[in-house]
Amino acid sequence: MLRFTRFALMALPALTLAGCATMNVNSYLERGVDFAQYRTYAWGPTEALPTGDPRLDNNPFFKNRLEGAVEKQLTAKGFEKTTSTAPDLLIHYHAHITQRFDVDTVDRERGYCSDNCEPTVGAYDEGTLVLDMVDTRTNKVVWRGSARSVVNGVIDNQNLMEQQIDEAVRRMLDELPRHL
Repeated sequence: MLRFTRFALMALPALTLAGCATMNVNSYLERGVDFAQYRTYAWGPTEALPTGDPRLDNNPFFKNRLEGAVEKQLTAKGFEKTTSTAPDLLIHYHAHITQRFDVDTVDRERGYCSDNCEPTVGAYDEGTLVLDMVDTRTNKVVWRGSARSVVNGVIDNQNLMEQQIDEAVRRMLDELPRHL
């Protein structure tokens, strides 16, 4: 599990590259894994992997909405949440919001600038969400989905947060193999 945690910590900076207006979604499936063998899942212990962002850690709406969106998508794909038996998969998530800065000096260097070609600096919040599915028999990540997007104003607007979470989860899990 320590190796998995190190990998997750190393992957987060790579996933939080310069911001853009669209949501970037990626997924990774462990080579050679037959997803048809997995039927049940449960959430991994939340205290073991906090999000790392106090604005999200202290927001029960975020956790509830995220888990609900994931459960809805997994149910649609034929997976069953279990609390009474050992699950096939444990689900973990990692979320982080980082303030980013964009300096438009590239515009000036390329010859398409405005405002007398004075560089301007813009600040924005960028959110990264990573979902991991861990095979409980091998304790290895067998699938990872990630979404990265500009999330200005999301923390203070529950409707906007709900939309962002739903879109990120739907798009990530669209890439998950079906076993129905």
